[in-house]
Amino acid sequence: MRAGAVAAGTTLMMLLMSSPALALTRDDGDDPGPGLSVLDTLGLYVAAPIVLFAVITGLVMVLDKSKKQV
Repeated sequence: MRAGAVAAGTTLMMLLMSSPALALTRDDGDDPGPGLSVLDTLGLYVAAPIVLFAVITGLVMVLDKSKKQV
């Protein structure tokens, strides 16, 4: 019980003492690019990893030199 109270108190104090990120203010030299469309996002973060996984798996299966287990 005491350890939980200390952990919660420490977390609360760290959250209260930290300053906000101020992400809405631009820094000098900050030049964000255009955003991604939904199709671009799905292609980059969903389709590309699946295709990469399939290609690596296929290469491992094709280039496997071990004897086949029956």
